[in-house]
Amino acid sequence: MIGVVVKGFGKYYTVESIDGKKTNCALRGKMRRDPALKRYSDPVAVGDNVNYLINDDEYGIIESVVDRVNIFSRKDRSSVKEDLIAANLDQIVVIQSFVNPKFNPRFVDRLLVRGAKEGIPVILCLNKSDLKNEDDLDYLKKYYAGTDITIVISSVKTGEGMVNLEKIVRGKRSIFAGYSGVGKSSLLNKLFPDLKLRVSDVSELTGKGRHTTTNVELVQLEDGSGIIDTPGVREFGLVDISSVDLSNYFHEFSDNREECRFNQCTHDHEPGCYIKKMVENGEINKDRYTSYLNILYSLKEYEDNRYR
Repeated sequence: MIGVVVKGFGKYYTVESIDGKKTNCALRGKMRRDPALKRYSDPVAVGDNVNYLINDDEYGIIESVVDRVNIFSRKDRSSVKEDLIAANLDQIVVIQSFVNPKFNPRFVDRLLVRGAKEGIPVILCLNKSDLKNEDDLDYLKKYYAGTDITIVISSVKTGEGMVNLEKIVRGKRSIFAGYSGVGKSSLLNKLFPDLKLRVSDVSELTGKGRHTTTNVELVQLEDGSGIIDTPGVREFGLVDISSVDLSNYFHEFSDNREECRFNQCTHDHEPGCYIKKMVENGEINKDRYTSYLNILYSLKEYEDNRYR
């Protein structure tokens, strides 16, 4: 049988068949030994299409993973492996808020790079617009000038942007990612009331959200929408991207990199760098360039440690 993994919990997975039947499954032992899958901390992800069989006791065994269209992964902090979060996505919806917690473009940039690497469109949803001011919108416009990111301004409280966001996610498989406290679960409950996700306020002591989602889970709706909610994420390390190739995933950089003196310019220390000239002239936002450098240095550090 072929089904889709809709939830993972420890060494077990819930697989949903075409007719909607869900089966708790374990992996065939050979899968954990498969060299092609050893790069991941877990060889199977939510959204994977898998071949599986059901035993007499109604428990299943996953035999293999069908070739993936794309993956959504991050660096596993405990090792050099990738933390495989989800697979076969139509889009990544990054949820941020204007305040409580404050918008962090550097976190968003890492997800933009992840999406660009896999060919997955990224939508930035800035929530809690009822708390924004005009300076916030002006900064947002300048920061992402020259990029191809889609931005939705939303508020669960006032309803702003909800119709637009619903049009974007209907009929597609979307992963929602963001900090705890940005209103991710509230947005999803507003869009899809049947989800009934737990919602928690931002802590007054820390200014950070409390985790309300504990597992990555795919909910498949009757209209063809697929919603993957994720636990609140504060860090997002990148893997399988070289420091030399990083600028390929910053669109305003990649469109102009051929103007640099050196073919493999990293836009950091090299003379004759056209990107640095664009930053100096205000054509590329300085904060966006600083965000690029932060990612560049983290990739170089990862490469140095890997090959020592």
